[in-house]
Amino acid sequence: MAAAGRDPHGEAAFVMAFSPVSALDAGCGTGRVAIELARRGVDVVGVDADPEMVDAARRKAPELPWRVADLAELDLGRRFDVVVLAGNVVPYVTAASRTAAIARCARHLTPGGRLVAGFALRPGWPTPAEYDRWCADAGLLPTERYATWDREALGDDPRYAVLVHAAPG
Repeated sequence: MAAAGRDPHGEAAFVMAFSPVSALDAGCGTGRVAIELARRGVDVVGVDADPEMVDAARRKAPELPWRVADLAELDLGRRFDVVVLAGNVVPYVTAASRTAAIARCARHLTPGGRLVAGFALRPGWPTPAEYDRWCADAGLLPTERYATWDREALGDDPRYAVLVHAAPG
């Protein structure tokens, strides 16, 4: 990506625009986004349901807190300025658990905090309207919508969506 002139850390750059002190990388996978946020000075926690992914993240950055947890049951006992769901996390959550997962992520936001999700728009995967509904059910308000992490406009036939919702406060 860097060789092609694209930012390989676009998700982290996007999140940094909110000037977070703390962030939860929900569905962190092998930790790419969390590690970059930490490098930029953010107090970050990474969570993923896949223990092998979390083990890989721990090997890359053993100094960071990594947790194995199902997002639909998440309870870390703290709140964050930003919760980021990058890299198709939302579609990979089982359909039956998506509402609960979004609600649990929303509970981890500080007042005024942002839930930031980016995912491909494919047949059978969640639509922005469905995601907006789950966020509304969790008490979050839509604030920004883009087609890329570089803030390109979400046009009439997007292939990807980056959606930002805010907690009241």
